[in-house]
Amino acid sequence: MNGIIDIVWWQLGAAYVFVLVLMVIVRIKGIRREREIVIASIRMTVQLIAVGYILEYVFGHANPYYTLLLVGIMLVFAVHTIIKRSKNPLSNRMKRLIALSMCSGFAVSLCVFLFIVLGLRPWYEPRYVIPIAGMIVGNSMTGIALGVNTLTGGMKSRRPLIEAALMFGATPKTACRSVVNDAFDAAMLPTLNSMIGMGIVFLPGMMTGQILGGASPLQAIEYQIAIMLSMVGSVSLSVILFVQLGYKLFFNERAQLIEETEQRR
Repeated sequence: MNGIIDIVWWQLGAAYVFVLVLMVIVRIKGIRREREIVIASIRMTVQLIAVGYILEYVFGHANPYYTLLLVGIMLVFAVHTIIKRSKNPLSNRMKRLIALSMCSGFAVSLCVFLFIVLGLRPWYEPRYVIPIAGMIVGNSMTGIALGVNTLTGGMKSRRPLIEAALMFGATPKTACRSVVNDAFDAAMLPTLNSMIGMGIVFLPGMMTGQILGGASPLQAIEYQIAIMLSMVGSVSLSVILFVQLGYKLFFNERAQLIEETEQRR
């Protein structure tokens, strides 16, 4: 059987029974989340419907400006989300570094996938670029968000140890090595866990979508391997750039730790 089974409105509505199940559970448990669940469900539905209509138009009118605009919007929202998720106050320099790291790792990974792995012609074909960019952005966002929280939290909690190391003659790079390594490790862990369980514990979204669309499972696997490796590349490049430059923002030009009030500038 080829093609995708069309879901009519009442069948789609039946899926919302799981939202009701969740609301019943939180009510029984006395967890006051009903309002958040309703808002999240409504926002998800409205946002996806809006995106569906936008993509329907963009896919039917392939244009490099439309493609770049949508990719740019993805990146802006991803950077905004990372900053918003931070558990510690961030300076303007830190925010700019987050944006630079996110865009750099994403751009390298996406270009390699589109131009070398796929050999896409034209390069701006939205049916390929936008879904692939979305997956890469989403994973990079999660990785950098974890890296930001681990790095900023580690620099704060281990400040006395870092100061002691500096007093004994260690360079900022040496004194912060464990914090930087922990931040990188924490950022990469979700992606590595996904790779370990992929194919046995679960079938990833891209592969499932292609199979449902009638593609050969072997072809779907090739695409999934390529996109997963691109995600690894994007996350690793983005995070290593952030942590290797990020710790330096906690020091002044004399290699001294700066006060928290100065870090927020």
